[in-house]
Amino acid sequence: MSVKAILLAGGLGTRLRPLTETTPKCLIPVAGKPMLDYWIDALEAAGITQVMLNTHHHADQVRAYIDAVNARGGLQLTEAWEPELLGSAGTVTANRDWADDADQVVVIYADNLSDIDLAALVALHRGHDHPMTMALFHTPYPEKCGIATLDGDGRVTAFVEKPDQPESDLANAGIYVLDAEAWREVADMEGFDFGFDIIPAFVGRMVGYPHPGYHRDIGTHESLAQAEIDAKRLFRDVS
Repeated sequence: MSVKAILLAGGLGTRLRPLTETTPKCLIPVAGKPMLDYWIDALEAAGITQVMLNTHHHADQVRAYIDAVNARGGLQLTEAWEPELLGSAGTVTANRDWADDADQVVVIYADNLSDIDLAALVALHRGHDHPMTMALFHTPYPEKCGIATLDGDGRVTAFVEKPDQPESDLANAGIYVLDAEAWREVADMEGFDFGFDIIPAFVGRMVGYPHPGYHRDIGTHESLAQAEIDAKRLFRDVS
């Protein structure tokens, strides 16, 4: 079975200014490695070799990164240039045909640092009959995240963005596996944001995957500083 992936990496990273005034958020170094490197490593470890990467902010730097990865051989990156940011769901709409020769597509928000096993995530997805799987992580701040409620079979029965009274601590990790038909369904919805526009439509026909390991959104200077410390502990090839 064929699996493709898309890395959503075009964001402005406004909360990380002034770093992002000269460097795209996805290439900001964490423990000496660009953030994207961690995802490239994870995708290669899972055997996923066809990957699309959307570009916008400082796109010339990201293109140079794409060229360097492709020159190595193995995993191949395809650019999806966005003159105006389309949103996480809008990128799917603009690239509806990306799933035409795939059985599943993994969607990844590239501004997270995670040690998630993508092969295990895809395997879980293939083990159920629902069109979508959403990776989740336990958060100490559920009121600041999109929160999922699961039933005894792991099916997502409710999803609320930044709830006033969270029903669980299982937060959206910004990593999804979609069947090819689900990818096309998302594209045809013509939404903007996965959390607000897409996920609610899949409640009841989507399975949650609670990631037991490390997961951090690198959206602020404080979070980046903590990620620097954590990466040196979690990943062997950083110092």
